Amino acid sequence: MKRQLTALIAKEVRLEWKQRYALGGILLYVIATVFIVYLSFRQVIDLPTWNALFWIIQVFAAVNAIAKSFLQESRGRMLYYYTLADPRAVILSKTIYNLGLMFLLSVINLACYSLFIGNPVQDILQFTIAVLLGSLGFAAVLSMVSAIASKAGNNTTLVAILGFPILIPLLITTIRFSKNAMDGLAWSVSTHYIILLAALNLLVVTLAYLLFPYLWKE
Repeated sequence: MKRQLTALIAKEVRLEWKQRYALGGILLYVIATVFIVYLSFRQVIDLPTWNALFWIIQVFAAVNAIAKSFLQESRGRMLYYYTLADPRAVILSKTIYNLGLMFLLSVINLACYSLFIGNPVQDILQFTIAVLLGSLGFAAVLSMVSAIASKAGNNTTLVAILGFPILIPLLITTIRFSKNAMDGLAWSVSTHYIILLAALNLLVVTLAYLLFPYLWKE
């Protein structure tokens, strides 16, 4: 399955490169949103507001970027994949690729934030871990939800309807963890958030790994 996984991830990268306008649109959305925040809050904003706005942008960027994971795949192409690849390799490749895409968007989001609004994060390592764990959760949840929506007539609205309730506990935990990183609190204060995020991500990835083969057969 390792060879299949590598080939499928490479396929995702090539497909994204051919559709650069889609990625460019998402990047433009992130940059434009940060600039609008800058215009709205010309004075220095407080830490909770900075943190909340950062993750609001992250969530909507994630939905726009990841919702198309399976929705862009035609029925004929999915049937072709069915004859060649293990379904578990398909869902894992989508999740890994979307994790990389989310982390790229996070870096751009943070860079734009730092440029326009300033960067008040005191513990950048903790904040980076929060972004990584949050990105993994977004990638896993929205990849699976996109697969479900693709079986329901490629309904993009369904991705948001199914995805947001699942993302809420993940988002709340990530916001609290990243707020601790912004305040520069000791690692011991945030340990339970790291464990909780890791457990949530493991649960979501495991469920996707186990359930996707049954969805794949439909």
